[in-house]
Amino acid sequence: MEQDIDIEVLVAGPEHEVYVDTILDTIAEAAKVRGTGIAKRTHEYLAKKMQEAKAVIALASDGRFAGFSYIETWGNKQYVTTSGLIVHPDFRGHHVAKRIKDMTFTLARTRWPHAKIFSLTSGAAVMQMNTQLGYQPVTFADLTDDEAFWRGCEGCVNVDVLHRTDRKYCICTAMLYDPTEHLPAKIPDEVLSRIRHLEELEEQP
Repeated sequence: MEQDIDIEVLVAGPEHEVYVDTILDTIAEAAKVRGTGIAKRTHEYLAKKMQEAKAVIALASDGRFAGFSYIETWGNKQYVTTSGLIVHPDFRGHHVAKRIKDMTFTLARTRWPHAKIFSLTSGAAVMQMNTQLGYQPVTFADLTDDEAFWRGCEGCVNVDVLHRTDRKYCICTAMLYDPTEHLPAKIPDEVLSRIRHLEELEEQP
């Protein structure tokens, strides 16, 4: 574990696409070490999240990749997920995961204040962070019925469990947050301005 390392956690932008392949490799290696399943994502998918201000990245002061997560909306933006949380092995033990989780949670709450935020995870550390933010364990029936979300599970090695149980449960634990006013991190004004601009572009015919 490196000492006295300066790590910045920020909302990702298009300029951070150079880190996407490193992010994907780090996620794949972590899943292999844990022996757990993971929904596979493409370079293009994560790059688009960065372009849309729907991702958070952690970078060391020397430019090295330290961590990442992204958010997605489902069911006509009634549900939001914070997904793909990963911390590079070189930077574990520096509370990077908690800082990323706080920023993605705040970003989701800021952009979609009335949406329910949910998480599917098999990791104890993520469950603990979710609990601290106010998430509660729920059944899969309490999550979105948006088929696009569930298709994302098809790349997981445990998807056969999901199929056999008729999507009632799987290896992951489902956790859900109903909206409140608690925001654990601040979104910079320049990022809020960029988000508003993106939303205006989406509304144009």
